[in-house]
Amino acid sequence: MKITLVTVGKIKERYFEDAIKEYSKRLGRYCKLDIVQVQDEKTPDGASEAVERQIKDKEGQRILSNIKDGAYVIALAIEGRMLSSEELASRLQKLGVDGISHIVFVIGGSLGLSDEVMGRADYALSFSKMTFPHQLMRVVLLEQIYRSYRIMAGEPYHK
Repeated sequence: MKITLVTVGKIKERYFEDAIKEYSKRLGRYCKLDIVQVQDEKTPDGASEAVERQIKDKEGQRILSNIKDGAYVIALAIEGRMLSSEELASRLQKLGVDGISHIVFVIGGSLGLSDEVMGRADYALSFSKMTFPHQLMRVVLLEQIYRSYRIMAGEPYHK
């Protein structure tokens, strides 16, 4: 299976980069992983709703241009469905059984995802009702994907 992360913004902290590299390496034995970073837009202080919508739309167009036709898209969104690690593993396994060969996970910028990106998503996934820095979410998402593959393989890691 091919897994792609399409994310907004660059990783700035080395410790996040190191964690992402570690989980990318671990995932290499289970799937083909690609991480695509699209440029984020600067949000001016006190931006109006219209300006924020324009920013999300610009970032959204960059995201959508990196999603291939036929890919199954999972958008990370606060309003999405929360799953346990076992449920995520089961969902990924079912997608594979159903013939899905490419899954794209999308992590938006500080303002979230545009309506167009959410409309393209096949599934909205939430890790919490809390807001997390998008850089940290990359690490958390990669760890959960890795955990899912370990669960699917019946390997000791989970717990």
